[in-house]
Amino acid sequence: MKASTFFLGLATGLAAGAAATLFSTPQSGKELRTSVKTTSSDWKEKLADVKEKVNGLKESIATLSAEAKTHFPAAAEGLKASMENWQEGTAPAKEHLQLEILAIQNSIEELQNAITKDKKEKNDDSDHTDDK
Repeated sequence: MKASTFFLGLATGLAAGAAATLFSTPQSGKELRTSVKTTSSDWKEKLADVKEKVNGLKESIATLSAEAKTHFPAAAEGLKASMENWQEGTAPAKEHLQLEILAIQNSIEELQNAITKDKKEKNDDSDHTDDK
């Protein structure tokens, strides 16, 4: 939805609401005309203010978009270079950690095998003791 369409609908709705309120209140003809003129002037000022703010917002968005197009590629390239440097710098530590993890896994397997062997030997011993 376009912003201009939205604001046109908003202004129309506000004007219709103001007119309905003005005409539904009990006033004399002279009071009503004065009230309509005052309200009309107020709404014209407010509408001009809204248009000015919308134009300012459009300019800000255009400026931000232009800055993003110029600054984002450089920032992305810098991040990419930093990430590559970090990966290169941490590669030796990563390899060392992988070797340490492999050694720990091997130790755990050896312990499990020793525990399993020890349990089997105890079971075998208790089986031989029961036979006597």
